[in-house]
Amino acid sequence: MKLPALALSLSLLALGQTAHAAPDFAQVKDILTKNACLACHAVDKKVIGPGYNEVAAKHKGQADAAAVLTKHIKEGSSGVYGPIPMPPNVGISDADIKVVVDWLVAGAPQ
Repeated sequence: MKLPALALSLSLLALGQTAHAAPDFAQVKDILTKNACLACHAVDKKVIGPGYNEVAAKHKGQADAAAVLTKHIKEGSSGVYGPIPMPPNVGISDADIKVVVDWLVAGAPQ
């Protein structure tokens, strides 16, 4: 009797891991604005850095996407989207990074 309950629990846990609702775009836009992200990025086109839709597409379906994107935001990156490096964004809070990364992993919907 315990095995079916365990199987059901694991199945529900797996569904919860894959089903992410995108954060509200207004909240994401506020975070991007207050952290000057929009000086180099736009949602739907390349500015200095790639558009957020391009970032989302590049990492779509990757199991480690959230960890990679979090690292790039915190520590910066180089050579991922071309020769212009992305500087580290040390001023953004971990909570705000999570909101932005969840939005990116969800496909950067507007």
